[in-house]
Amino acid sequence: MLLSQGDESDQYDFEEKINFAVFPSLQGGPHNNHIAALAIALKQVAMPEYKTYMQQVKKNAQALASALLRRKCRLVTGGTDNHLILWNLRPLGLTGKNYEKVCEMCHITLNKIAIFGDDGTIIPGGVRIGTPAMTSRGCLEPDFETMAEFLLRAAQIASTVQREHGKKGFLKGLQGNKDIVDLRTQVETFATQFAMPGFDI
Repeated sequence: MLLSQGDESDQYDFEEKINFAVFPSLQGGPHNNHIAALAIALKQVAMPEYKTYMQQVKKNAQALASALLRRKCRLVTGGTDNHLILWNLRPLGLTGKNYEKVCEMCHITLNKIAIFGDDGTIIPGGVRIGTPAMTSRGCLEPDFETMAEFLLRAAQIASTVQREHGKKGFLKGLQGNKDIVDLRTQVETFATQFAMPGFDI
């Protein structure tokens, strides 16, 4: 199909590009691995153990949210009703990007995320913290108190590095940082107490 816009020299041929983008790019299949994954997931969520697991995930998220709130951290919704916590880092003078990098270097997994009041997503002002992974490893509410201490310590490290090296020198200031090495050791020591699903095979 040729669409004419303006004079005859401006012609566009989109039909082949659109058709190829839809099939096979988006609609290829059936993919047996996707069907199998969906079947296993549906079987798991139908079991009573899954309900117990999800209840614990929510309890753990609430314990972590409460622990952070007691330490004067600002959560976007003031708490949580699900498996996620959104932490507003702007009152600490931090960005989600820099805090995520510090946590990554300490072997703490979370994600930077834009929150209300941000000027776009380039420099997000918060992080998203989930509890399912550590719940799957057997962590309970008191363990998330410990994790709150780790998260706060990472924020203190990020603030110190930013104060000493500025925002432009932030990444360079993380290299060889003794506080990051100490926190990483504490996190690893704590985490190795808990089984890793799939490693017992």
